[in-house]
Amino acid sequence: MGRGHEPVLLVETMQLLAVRPDGLYVDGTVGPGGHAQELLARSAPSGRLLALDRDAETLAKAATTLAPFGERARLLHADYRALPRLLAGEAPAGVLLDLGVSSEQLNSPDRGFSFAREGPLDMRMDRSQGESAADVVNRLPAEDLANLIYRYGEERASRRVARAIVAARERAPIATTAELAAIVRRAARTSRRSRLDPATRTFQALRIHVNRELEGLGAALVAIARCLAAGGRMAVISFHSLEDREVKQAFRSLAGGEGFRLLTRKPVRPGAAERLANPRSRSARLRAIERPETGSGEPLREPKGRTRQDAEGTRPRGRGPEFAA
Repeated sequence: MGRGHEPVLLVETMQLLAVRPDGLYVDGTVGPGGHAQELLARSAPSGRLLALDRDAETLAKAATTLAPFGERARLLHADYRALPRLLAGEAPAGVLLDLGVSSEQLNSPDRGFSFAREGPLDMRMDRSQGESAADVVNRLPAEDLANLIYRYGEERASRRVARAIVAARERAPIATTAELAAIVRRAARTSRRSRLDPATRTFQALRIHVNRELEGLGAALVAIARCLAAGGRMAVISFHSLEDREVKQAFRSLAGGEGFRLLTRKPVRPGAAERLANPRSRSARLRAIERPETGSGEPLREPKGRTRQDAEGTRPRGRGPEFAA
């Protein structure tokens, strides 16, 4: 049996959100409901929670977890990027976004997120729409696959991996996580001293692409922050450098152009005890920001500079797949 879901950086997140016993709070990526439980407990007796998740199966589990809080919790099957519309003018006192994949998703072989357990190569958080990872690896040309794996996985052997995938699918379609992991491991050829499984970066890249995880992230953070009540706070937990870069840039643009206050000059990381108890927390990064006391609903100035609205079509700095060995 795999580990159950353990909310990452729980104490630090609650401290930064400064949860009060009233007001509206939002968990835009509720998952199984670990952070949400604490938000509701700390905002008792009259605090309310709007909880969203794009994964209907995970949302159903959160509904069971949060049932004891009754009408104080409202759950919606939706993407956090829809929050400005869903709030319908309400100004939350706090917003939390945990951008990672939950342990329950990783531990479910039928979801296809992890190469640790064989299952269908799916990776979709919302299985009601979009292409699966199997669709992507069996359809895209080698060059597009290489660019995708480099851009979102920062895999230097992306060209070799892409060629190996194309060669394998010519014999038979790639259908399972174990099949893909074996292909990638043979192609990536990482150092034996590396503790990172050679398939890790490719699986990350496919998951990000399939779920459009970076698409509009920076713009969404800015839009959500503008919905906060005066003095309201937003905390975001990311799990890889591409996400964290988007969060940092969005928060800095808000602080520089609209007077928001950065609550974390550097990301908060899990301590040694949490990393030991929950190894999956080791890559977590927490950033938070506070809206100025201008009065909720008042228009704010446009931020100075540009916020990256869509990571699609961009690459990290450095050598691209055309230079990969």
